[in-house]
Amino acid sequence: MSDYLQLPDEQALAQASPDVLAGWLGQCVTRSWQQGVSVWPGVTCPPWWLDLRGRSAGQAHFGRGGLRFNRVLLKENPALFLFDVVPHEMAHWFVHAVHEQDGQRVAPHGRQWKRMMQDVFLREPRVTHHFDTTRASPTPYRFTCRCSSHYLSRRRYLNTQRGGRYRCRLCQSPLVFAGSRV
Repeated sequence: MSDYLQLPDEQALAQASPDVLAGWLGQCVTRSWQQGVSVWPGVTCPPWWLDLRGRSAGQAHFGRGGLRFNRVLLKENPALFLFDVVPHEMAHWFVHAVHEQDGQRVAPHGRQWKRMMQDVFLREPRVTHHFDTTRASPTPYRFTCRCSSHYLSRRRYLNTQRGGRYRCRLCQSPLVFAGSRV
């Protein structure tokens, strides 16, 4: 997996602390931006944050003006995350800066994004990742009813701790907390 990103070997990545991974993430963002700006100069390097939760690995957030990444998915899949997710989001950043600032509407994973992934970042233009998102899921709290299990968000779980009640839509029985799946 060595190319312009210059990643450490997979074993070093797998054993890295969260702070070290964040440092490598920052280096990959910078190197991906340098790769893109060699083709399209004038695009600013985006700030980035490790504050994304849930099933998404990354997000180019144009309103906030930067890239967001999922800390849990980075920790669990460091090599593939740095190799694929960072260029994926940087491609969105460049396509937005170059095409949408001119008033053009472009599809999120359309022709411009695919060309950026292939020609500039030298990656297969995959739209989705295949990471296990169990621990990163926004619905880690398991509740049961008479007919099945249900997974609720932290907000709904905390609401039940304050006396809130939820019912199953199928059997109408109350949902009972059965533990966390994390």
